[in-house]
Amino acid sequence: MSNTKEVFKPNKKFAQNARIKNMCEYQALQDFATEDYEGFWGGYAKEKIDWIEPFTNVMDESNFPFVKWFEGGKLNVSAQCIDRHLDKRKNKAAIIFEGDRGDKQVITYLELYYNVNKFANLLKEDFGVKKGDRVVIYMPMIPEAAYAMLACARIGAIHSIVFGGFSAEALKDRIEDADAKIVITADGAFRKEKPYMLKPVVDAAIDEKSPVEKVLVIERNNEDVEWVAGRDYSYNELIKEKSAKCEAEVMDAEDPLFLLYTSGSTGKPKGVQHNQAGYILWAQMTMEWVFDVKENDTYWCTADVGWITGHTYIVYGPLAMGATTVMFEGVITYPDAGRPWKMVEEHRINQFYTAPTAIRVLHKMGEHEPANYDISSLKVLGTVGEPIDPPAWKWYYEEVGASKCAIVDTYWQTETGGHIVSPLPGATPIKPACATLSLPGIMGEILDPQTGERVEVGEKGYMCVTKPWPSMIRGVWGDEERFVKSYFGDVKKDGKAVYFTGDGAVYDEDGYITITGRTDDVINVSGHRMGTAEVEASIKKHPNVAEVAVVAKPHAIKGEGIFAYIVLKSDDGVADEVEEVKAINEVIKKEIGNIAICDDMVFVSGLPKTRSGKIMRRILRAIAKNEEITQDISTLEDPSIVKKIQNMVRK
Repeated sequence: MSNTKEVFKPNKKFAQNARIKNMCEYQALQDFATEDYEGFWGGYAKEKIDWIEPFTNVMDESNFPFVKWFEGGKLNVSAQCIDRHLDKRKNKAAIIFEGDRGDKQVITYLELYYNVNKFANLLKEDFGVKKGDRVVIYMPMIPEAAYAMLACARIGAIHSIVFGGFSAEALKDRIEDADAKIVITADGAFRKEKPYMLKPVVDAAIDEKSPVEKVLVIERNNEDVEWVAGRDYSYNELIKEKSAKCEAEVMDAEDPLFLLYTSGSTGKPKGVQHNQAGYILWAQMTMEWVFDVKENDTYWCTADVGWITGHTYIVYGPLAMGATTVMFEGVITYPDAGRPWKMVEEHRINQFYTAPTAIRVLHKMGEHEPANYDISSLKVLGTVGEPIDPPAWKWYYEEVGASKCAIVDTYWQTETGGHIVSPLPGATPIKPACATLSLPGIMGEILDPQTGERVEVGEKGYMCVTKPWPSMIRGVWGDEERFVKSYFGDVKKDGKAVYFTGDGAVYDEDGYITITGRTDDVINVSGHRMGTAEVEASIKKHPNVAEVAVVAKPHAIKGEGIFAYIVLKSDDGVADEVEEVKAINEVIKKEIGNIAICDDMVFVSGLPKTRSGKIMRRILRAIAKNEEITQDISTLEDPSIVKKIQNMVRK
């Protein structure tokens, strides 16, 4: 191994029982996939999925990039996650729920089966939901969120989960784009032991033009909410009378399973579509390979179901493999930074998966807290959402993992459905803050965007996947052209378009991959991607904003923060800068949510533009980072504006 970074070899004792035990086994799998791609995926599909009818064709890429997987195959994802486990695991914990206030609930696979069936019957009988209908879920992290997802899958409805921190405007956009007739929500939930409300946000998102016909409300925190007669219904009341038996709908392998909206480089969010068989196959395989979850393990991912991480690695992946998954409603630093380690001790958690932002906060707020708890049950630690910095990695490895747990630094996206680059805990020698190698079956390569050739060691290139894989995005809802343009329009290899992640990356001398960040106008805040255009569009709704440009700036806790350069309509400057900043952030909160609030805001007289009117964001990024500006500014419409902006930022 190279000496450019310290290398941590897998724990020998752990590796002996791991699913992939060493690099020879890893290489054998990758060689198998390279030599017989369809044989590789077809074999795993037969082994891992309980088919109602077997597939007749592994992959059809004749209409690339609209690729089809496992054609002819029939299945039901809800049955894959629940029914098939009932013979052996009906009394095993499927979900361990811990509420914000410490309330706990253990849901066995049999109880999950009953709850999901009742929910499915409610949707069918009371709301008339049928196969292909879109159902928006705007929920807190409570078991009913998982029931709702699996109930939709059971009856063939397409769910679209909207993160519970998003604003009414953001929710409205997603409801309308999906043409959803049903919204499932809760009155609210608890955060830091205080109730917060979700139902009023849903009310604000639904106007007379909305496609929504009915709203199902789970009464979680029992605060008073408004009820609209004929539209709003209580889940708690309706569910009482429902049968616990509901036949699983027979679904085609390529039927849509869910939509999840993600920000793009234009203001309108993209409805990423994932289909049935390919998605659930890779969700299960990566749970088994990357986290090495075993029959008696308890696994905890701290994400929210509103993001893809919650879809794949709280609900679908763990349940497909028959694991025990932990759902947590609260904030992991409340009431103090010992909260997660207390939960690890109490539930004897074996795999812990969280974001670098959370790791940095836990390190900062409670550097020595792990030592106060018995967390010796931990075997694998994971990170997700953004590259982890070496100091946070070191603390995570030494203090949380006692220098014996593998850290799987997973790289993937909403669009990939599951991990694509990650260490394997029993096999891969790990380098801190390095995603390491493509997983078996994933043909990941860093390519030169001009030539399509693999880049040399140390050269930055574009992170691509050069062959379709089962869990890849199947389309942007209602917009085929945007799907092709967004993901298959930038890089070609051997004259053929390949999937481009939108991220830059670099190889080291061992062939390890380090992700260097976005190459487009997307900001990664605490592992959550937001398009600069979406943030800019919200800021422009403030009546005094004439122009705005938003860029990413490194942030010690969140990884990236949002830095906004704003040109005001009035020429008189700002009477009260603090109030103006507050007012603009209020608009952002209303339009998108708290997650998009700007960390830095500067009011400038103009923006650096080319003569054709294009804003030079590279210059603005350099100023935000206090870096030297190396590009030629003589081609700007007004080169003097750069110095003026620098002076404003440095004030």
